[in-house]
This record gives sequence, C-alpha cells and structure tokens, in this order.
Amino acid sequence: MSTDKAQTWVYAEDYIPEHEVLLAARDAAVEVGAAPVSTGIGATLRMLAAVSGARAVLEIGTGAGVSALWLLDGMPADGVLTTIDHEVEFHKHARRAFTAAKISPQRTRLIAGRALDVLPRMAARAYDMLVIDGDVLEAPQYLDHAVRVLRPGGVVAFVHALWHDQVADPARRDPETVVCRELVRFLSTSEDFIPSLLPVGDGLLVAVKR
Repeated sequence: MSTDKAQTWVYAEDYIPEHEVLLAARDAAVEVGAAPVSTGIGATLRMLAAVSGARAVLEIGTGAGVSALWLLDGMPADGVLTTIDHEVEFHKHARRAFTAAKISPQRTRLIAGRALDVLPRMAARAYDMLVIDGDVLEAPQYLDHAVRVLRPGGVVAFVHALWHDQVADPARRDPETVVCRELVRFLSTSEDFIPSLLPVGDGLLVAVKR
C-alpha cells in the first residue's frame, strides 16, 4: 500500500468521531479482550441499518457493546437489537454501555449462549439485518442461518472479512484466513445474495438477500 493510500485509509476510518459513551465501551472491550469493531466498520454498520430501515437486527458477538451502539444509532426509534454472546461478562459491559447511552431496555435483547445453539431458535424471515462478529471458524454455519432468518432484502454483514489483511495473500493458509477467503469467494457467486467487499477496518463483507 502506498503512503498516500495508507493515509487515505486512516482518514476514512476516523471520518466519523465516536462520542464519549462509545469511547468508554471501546476501552472496556479492550480491557476484557472483546476486540471491538473499528470506527469505520461501526459507522458503516450504522449507515447500513439506517438505509435498510432495519427494525429487527440480529448480532452474533456482543462484545462490550461497541457495534451494538453503532447499530442502534442507525435503527429506527422502535427498532430492537438481539445480540448473542457466550461470554456473560461481555454482556455486563454492554448493558452498562446501553444504560450510559440512555437506550431503552425494550430496544435490546441480550442472549447468553453459543451462537450455533441459539440461532436455530431464531424465527425465520424475522430479521432485517444480521451482523456476524463471532467465532470466525463458525462463520460459514452462521451464514447458513442467515439465509433462513433474514427477510428478502435483508442485509448480512460479516466483520473481519479480510482477516488481518491476510485473505488477499494466497500463501496465507491458517484456518481463520482460509475460512474468510472461502466465505468471500462463496458469496461472490451465491445465488442467494448480492455481495460487496468493503476495505474498512479489518474488512466488511456485506450482502443483500435476494
């Protein structure tokens, strides 16, 4: 990457500043090892929620609530975010962030558990948007559920799609990179989705269900 391109990427990542509650949630996420999404990805998720008018959003991987805060800011006032994480401690931090942001408890539903155990219980065609930020090795299975839980025209967003800038290098063969590469390739030819790969943060693969 050229110096100019690197500067442009940083400029774009910092384009939308984060408010105090988001910054506090980001600090909490780093402290507990929850790996928060970048500011650029958060802003993109907010925009996607807004442009799709998403009233029902399902998130895999709550962390400390950073991505959830971005999503909720883009959703309508009556929108509800359902977020799944197997780490109960993460949910405690996320709830604190939601309270600090003065988000009504009726707008969030936090489910503690392994995503692959919870997803089969989610209603079919009930969600406008699905954000995948869980175990990368399980991402293909999450995508299988996306086909079922998303309404037609619904959006799926896969965080870490470029996996530490390794996906574009065919010599990188670690399991996470291979899974991300295969998922990107699969969606590029899928008959179920219309995809786009965005180079924000650690990569964001976005697709609209046909």
